[in-house]
Amino acid sequence: MGVKRFIHTVICFVAFFATSMAIAAQVPDVPDVPEAANHLQLHAIQAAPEADTSLISITTLPIEQINEHVWRLPAGVYHGNFVIDVPIQLECAAGAIFNANGHKNAINIRAHDVTLKKCQIENWGSNLTNMEAGVFVERTARNANIVENSLKGQGFGLWVDATRDVSIIRNQVQGDDNLRTQDRGNGIHLFAVRDATIQGNEIWHVRDGIYIEASNDNIIDGNNLRDMRYGIHYMFSNRNHVTNNSTTRTRTGYALMQSRQLTVLNNRSDHDQNYGVLLNYIINSTIQNNYATDVQPGSGDGVHISGAEGKGLFIYNSLFNTVSGNSFVNSALGVHLTAGSEDNKIYDNAFINNQQQVKYVAIRYQEWSHEGRGNYWSDYLGWDRNDDGIGDVPYEPNDNVDRLLWTYPQVRLLMHSPSIELLRWVQRAFPVVKYPGVQDSYPLMRPPQRLPTASQGTQQ
Repeated sequence: MGVKRFIHTVICFVAFFATSMAIAAQVPDVPDVPEAANHLQLHAIQAAPEADTSLISITTLPIEQINEHVWRLPAGVYHGNFVIDVPIQLECAAGAIFNANGHKNAINIRAHDVTLKKCQIENWGSNLTNMEAGVFVERTARNANIVENSLKGQGFGLWVDATRDVSIIRNQVQGDDNLRTQDRGNGIHLFAVRDATIQGNEIWHVRDGIYIEASNDNIIDGNNLRDMRYGIHYMFSNRNHVTNNSTTRTRTGYALMQSRQLTVLNNRSDHDQNYGVLLNYIINSTIQNNYATDVQPGSGDGVHISGAEGKGLFIYNSLFNTVSGNSFVNSALGVHLTAGSEDNKIYDNAFINNQQQVKYVAIRYQEWSHEGRGNYWSDYLGWDRNDDGIGDVPYEPNDNVDRLLWTYPQVRLLMHSPSIELLRWVQRAFPVVKYPGVQDSYPLMRPPQRLPTASQGTQQ
């Protein structure tokens, strides 16, 4: 038995050696690489089975070592589709341009701990089904840092795919306004991403500025978004922070949908269309210290077409949220509440110079105050005899007179006339028929927060 086992072992070894030689003979020659790249003590990250293996490794470019950690790409136009498959800090010199020749991704980041900085990226593919992007961060690329790059193209600007700890900081992303909005890619697209920081980016002429899907525990801070469909668009994402962002001339500033535990603070919506802030099935979230002004009607003039008003805040099927410290100013409709949006705390907000302050569509009484503090209403006609800053008469923004105005919008021409005020007085004195609706029992006599100045207005 010992001799047979020995013979069997020898035969297996010979077969393995022959097979290895045959495989090696089929491997193509390795392309020449720059001398500097030969000294990189790094190992290429193996692509996922479905990844594109035809991409050109960044190590084949004439990169120069600046110090122990940083490599620089000299000025020049680099055509093709590249992959960063080694953990490297790559910084582009002025005039270094990645041009993808109109198809696929310009750059794939495959390795972990990659930094891509100050590069100009353009002319990548426009196939949205294939998720073609200027920079595509693959699932293996944990802790990627994309900083101060300039991207211009028709597809997605940056797509981050099911990874974590990514930072996208101070980039400029420009879409193509010659395309229909729905044919453009999103500026920054997060799918199944955790613990990302998206900060200080400027994005325009894309479909949605920042789109977040199935992504938890991320920070979206200080981004400027203009001339697009939705500025920031959330779907099925929880425990995210949206802070200090600004949207201008979008079709909805902040479209927050099907998400929980969002913290939305200190954002601005300026001359957006349809909605400044939209809450659609948002639960247990905080909407605080935001400012929406001059929201434009989606069609018509916002008066004669019901439902097309420019709405500072739209709350649809959203429960157990805190909405406080916000300002909704100079819009056709301050806030529209509908579809079972109940048990929300709404207080310390300012509703100023809106053509209609509140539209409430439901059959349950809603109290919009909390612990003795309500909201400021610029059209409140009550008084404050003890000078405590709280009105002595409750504010009811959707009484029978308001319902009359909803049914016959032309009557709005008489909004502040003596006849309308007489109707409101009669209704309060003889409440024969009173519909369930919104009541603010402690209306504020002054706005609770200082409004932004003109210098903080529309970004060009």
